[in-house]
Amino acid sequence: MRFGFFTLCAGGIGALTVSAITYRIFIPEHDASLKFFFPNPLFLIIFFFSAVFYLYVSSYKMLLAVVSGKVNPRIVHFRTRLRSDLARMVLAEAITLTPGTITLDLNDDHLTVHWFFCSTSHARLAGEIIKGRLESQLSKVWT
Repeated sequence: MRFGFFTLCAGGIGALTVSAITYRIFIPEHDASLKFFFPNPLFLIIFFFSAVFYLYVSSYKMLLAVVSGKVNPRIVHFRTRLRSDLARMVLAEAITLTPGTITLDLNDDHLTVHWFFCSTSHARLAGEIIKGRLESQLSKVWT
């Protein structure tokens, strides 16, 4: 099967047309704005490099914890200030990608995370430590 230029253009136009007609049916009213779907490219690049940086920092921290045996695993619950469902999902995935944390549940703006290096039992402080700067950067990506 060959994909010619005309076939790809016709498929793209058809997909955009169907999406434009039906997006209000499948997407909640508060997320129906295009600003919740299209990220700001500059802040997306900054977020990507920050996430990679945190991934490396977390990896070294995990290595030191495994060697030293100093761990304190706990399950913590906290909230996010992000309004877009897409931004919340990206935050949950970024938390899961960093070694030592796994997002167990994302329900609206509540996150449940297994944290390998728990240093506090206070939910808000734990959330700020785990989210770090990623949440504020994501709020700029999807404003």
